[in-house]
Amino acid sequence: MAALTKDRDTQRRDDVLYAHPVAAGACLYAGGMTALNATGYAVPAAASAALTVLGVAEGYADNSAGTDGDLKVSVKVRGAFKLASDGSIDRTHIGKAAYVVDDQTVSATNGGGTRPAAGTIRDVDASGVWVAF
Repeated sequence: MAALTKDRDTQRRDDVLYAHPVAAGACLYAGGMTALNATGYAVPAAASAALTVLGVAEGYADNSAGTDGDLKVSVKVRGAFKLASDGSIDRTHIGKAAYVVDDQTVSATNGGGTRPAAGTIRDVDASGVWVAF
């Protein structure tokens, strides 16, 4: 495409919330970490290095009886979210990567390359780990 030679109406998003088609057989819960599988469909985040973690589901989407893309789920992709720790995270991990254990739990380690990165640890308190996506 060539450079502009006149004004262009460039669309804009706030880059916080995106809707993604849900994979066949997947059930996503509001507040759960959400990922894309190898074919680009939303699934619950899990300890699988093949997944691309997006953020946190805004709502519930049960496509367990559907086919790929029958439903969409809104995913918050920006912000810091409080998640559970597997017990390996403490305040010395602030600023480092958090890795997915399941759709609500993160770890300080990548499990020998089996866990995808969730985001960056921003804070740790008695009730959980704040992870920025």
